[in-house]
Formats: sequence, structure tokens, C-alpha cells
Amino acid sequence: MSEAFTLGAALSRLERGRPLVIVDADEVVLRFVDGFDRYLRRHGLYLDLGSYRLHGNVKRIDDDTAVLDVEVTALLEEFRGDLDWLEPVDGAREALAALGARAQLAVLTNITPAQAVPRARNLSALGIDCPLVSNTGPKGTAVKHLAEHVSSATFFVDDIPQHIVSVARTAPQVTRIHLVGDEKLKPLLPPAKDAHFYAPDWPAARRFIEDRLL
Repeated sequence: MSEAFTLGAALSRLERGRPLVIVDADEVVLRFVDGFDRYLRRHGLYLDLGSYRLHGNVKRIDDDTAVLDVEVTALLEEFRGDLDWLEPVDGAREALAALGARAQLAVLTNITPAQAVPRARNLSALGIDCPLVSNTGPKGTAVKHLAEHVSSATFFVDDIPQHIVSVARTAPQVTRIHLVGDEKLKPLLPPAKDAHFYAPDWPAARRFIEDRLL
């Protein structure tokens, strides 16, 4: 099952010579933090969004004390184990449907191959059926392989500046878009300097990409 979510599997599904839009999942297509907070509250915890990170920001509802990092990691693993019910970021489905009529789509997300199974169900339920790549670490190398394979205009959309930096260094020919889908998170993360465009929402990202599609 996990072989379906490798880079090689994605490359086998992508056409050469056709534009490609590569998108992250969490906070770009799916509202991960919103779902995680709802999950935490069922366990007597909540997410205190004091910074753009999860470790250190999970606290107990009864006394506001922070949960240890190792506990947060365990909670995340359990949460991600059956992750097929997250809500879409506003405008994501509509934008990807429109872009999919003119370009190929791929989702590049940092999850394990096992976690990719419910993630694929989640995306499919939202009508997003495209290659899903399970990645670890910086995304530049994976984006480079995808872009070189299609040999056409390629766009990369992510919420994390480090991934945009990685793509800028490894695949500078790729057009980079910084998009943070959750309004609560936007104030916590300034626009990425290495992005070609900071998209305030999906309609803006869609227009930016469409204007540059061949």
C-alpha cells in the first residue's frame, strides 16, 4: 500500500510537457491545526497558538500547564493514525479543481507512508484525486525531481518558509507561493522571503498561477 505514495509512483502518473502545481497538505489544502485542536479538546487539552509550532503549545485545559514534547509527539502520532476527516482550507477545492483543468496536480506532504493512506482518503473525499507523495525533511529534492520530470512550468505552494527556501535552493526554476490557510495562523508567520508570491488566500493563489500557465 505504501508504495503508492512514493516519489516514483507520482512520477509514473505525471505527463511530460504539461504544467504541474505541487501543493502541501496541512494548512494549504487541509485544516490540520483546527482538526488537531478539536482532537486535543476531547483529551482535556488545547492548542495555545503562541507560535507557529505544536511542541510547547499543547496545554491542559484544567490548569494551562504545557504538555511535555514527548507527549505531544505521541498525541500527534495517534491523531495522524486515522487522518481522513479534516476540513478543507477555504477556497482550496475550488482553486485546485480549476487549476486541474489546465495543469497537473500533486500533493507533497511530510507524513509517513502509513499516514498517507488516511490522508489519501481525506483528499479523495474532497474531490482531490492526484498523486500524493509521502516526504520527510526538506522538500527541495522531491520538487526538483517532479519539476524535471514534467519539463514544464511548475508551481510549489507551501505554508512553511523552510520548505520554500529548500525549493529555492534546489529547484530555483520552480515558482514558489507562500500560503497559510488558517486565519489564526497567519499572524504567527511572516511572508517567506524566498517566495515569488505571498497568497492571502486560495483565490489569489489561483489567479497568480493561472496568469503564468502556458
